[in-house]
Amino acid sequence: MRKIAVITGGGQGIGRAIALSFAQEGYGISIADIHQDKGLETIELLRPFTDDALFMKVDVSRKEEVEQWLEHTSVVMGSIDVLVNNAGIMHNTDVLELRADQFMRVVSVNLGGTFHCSQTAARIMKAQERGGAIINLSSTRAVMSEPNTEAYSASKGGISALTHAMAISLGGYGIRVNAISPGWIEVRDEGSFSHTEADKSQHPVGRVGRPEDVAAACLYLASDKAGFITGQNLTIDGGMTVKMMYAEE
Repeated sequence: MRKIAVITGGGQGIGRAIALSFAQEGYGISIADIHQDKGLETIELLRPFTDDALFMKVDVSRKEEVEQWLEHTSVVMGSIDVLVNNAGIMHNTDVLELRADQFMRVVSVNLGGTFHCSQTAARIMKAQERGGAIINLSSTRAVMSEPNTEAYSASKGGISALTHAMAISLGGYGIRVNAISPGWIEVRDEGSFSHTEADKSQHPVGRVGRPEDVAAACLYLASDKAGFITGQNLTIDGGMTVKMMYAEE
C-alpha cells in the first residue's frame, strides 16, 4: 500500500524540497500552504513523480482549516502515514517595539499550527491502527539567536518541547514524533547569488545548507530505519552551532 505524506508550507523552499523528496520515494503527497499559487506550482512539480498529489490552501493557525485539510486527505487518499510540520513565519522587530499581536501571530502559526496539525493527524493515525511518524521543523534559533528574533525563537523553542512531550503521549499508538532543527539553509535558487568564504567558513562542512539536506533527514526519520528513534531533535546545520567563532583582530 502506498504511504501518504502530508506537509505544511509545501509551496516553496524547504517544504517544496520535502514534498519532492517524498514523491520521488513513492509516497502520495498532500500539501498545505497559505499561498495558493505557490502550492499549485509544487503540485505541478510533483507530477513526474506521482499521480497522487493534493493541495489545499490552509492557514495552519486555524484549527478548523487544518482539520478540513487532513480529514479530506485521509478520505481521498486513504491514509496519513507521515506528517511534516514545516509551515512557519518570522516577524523580526525591535524587541522594545514588538506588539503583542505580532508576537502571538508568529507563535500561533509556528507553534499553534504544529500542535493543531499533530493532534489532528495523530487522531487519524490512531484510528488507522498502524502507527505513523510526525516530524516537526524547529530551528537552531531555539538555542542561539540574533537580535530581535524573540517571537520566532520562542516559537521554535516551543516546538522542540512539544516534540518530546507528544512523543511520550503518542508512543503507545505506534506514532513516533521527532524534530529537525535546521541552521542556515539557503532557499534562493542557485546561480542567483554566491556565498562568501566567510559564510562558508562558519560551517565545519565548508558550505551553507540546502533544502535537500533537510528533506533527506525527513525521509530518514519517516522510514522504518528510524523505528527506534522518537522524541529527538536532529540538528542539520553543518556543525555551525558547535563551532566557536572569534572576531579577527
